[in-house]
Amino acid sequence: MNPLPDAPFLLSYKGVAPELEGLSVRADAGSAVLGRVKLGPRAELGRFAVLRGDGHVINVGSELHLGVHSTVHIAHALYGTTIGDRVAVGANAVVHACIVGNDCVIQDDVAVLDGSVIGDGSVIARGSVVFPRSVLPPGQWCEGVPAVPVRSIDTAELEALRCRVRTHAPDESRVAANTSLLTGAANASRGYVAATVTGTGEIRMGEGSSLWFGCIVDAFGYGVSIAAGSNVQDNSVLRSTQRAVTIGANSIIGHNVMLHDCTIGERVLVGMSSALAPGTVVMDDVLVAAGSATIKEQILESGWLWGGRPARALSRLSEQKRRLIQQSAEVYCEYAMDFGVAQAAALRCHAERE
Repeated sequence: MNPLPDAPFLLSYKGVAPELEGLSVRADAGSAVLGRVKLGPRAELGRFAVLRGDGHVINVGSELHLGVHSTVHIAHALYGTTIGDRVAVGANAVVHACIVGNDCVIQDDVAVLDGSVIGDGSVIARGSVVFPRSVLPPGQWCEGVPAVPVRSIDTAELEALRCRVRTHAPDESRVAANTSLLTGAANASRGYVAATVTGTGEIRMGEGSSLWFGCIVDAFGYGVSIAAGSNVQDNSVLRSTQRAVTIGANSIIGHNVMLHDCTIGERVLVGMSSALAPGTVVMDDVLVAAGSATIKEQILESGWLWGGRPARALSRLSEQKRRLIQQSAEVYCEYAMDFGVAQAAALRCHAERE
């Protein structure tokens, strides 16, 4: 078993390295800080926590707690991410291209989406989804899909919740069971496998495909196949127990997605924090909204935007959304090329030091 790189794993993007203020970061195995990130002092990064600033910048204040298998990312050339002081983020959460105020608490399994703003001292309840461009006021308990303010919250309760997020054990079903790097990847030279991907089993990667930081591949059963031009973004889980997990060409699997015995077609976008149940089939040209879930053996028909828990057809897929899928796949090919070069150089340096 190969050990994971030293934590946090640091990589530059287009020559820009992360800035860790004072280097006062407590980082567990598998955590990574990548590209255009400014991380304030006294941060705590859980196992496989990821901050990735590539197509835009991430600015984080002091005393961030980022939980196990949680992800902070940006929207390419559109929105960066700004996180204030003393923010606590739980396990398996996504903070994406948004603004989070000071003293906020984001619980487990939350997705905060592009262009949203969370006011100081607010709490986002477990499993909630903050819809794009939402503005949530300060000092509120917010929950739901979409997340909305429910009640006010005082300082004592806020601090208790912050302490709870920082100390509680995460749901182990979405956490890497070991700290060994991915083995059994065939044709990996055709694609990019990030340095903190874990798991084992047969996995086949097409030209220009990519598998990102913190992903778990449990391909013991029937294997995993990622076709050309497709990407599986940070902290997603690919689990093959009854049938192969297959992902068609030029498709996007967002951050912190669960794919269990699923078949994904071509030109598909599965939004972040979605969970696709065993036997799900997503046909070609489908967009699955962030935070969605399917039921066993569900078929998502071609040409639709699907969303909800359980997912249902919401609207016909517009040409604008079709272009978004294509553009996103192309952007990730560019990201993979740049990080691949930086990662190879970093791992060579590490090997030479040893």
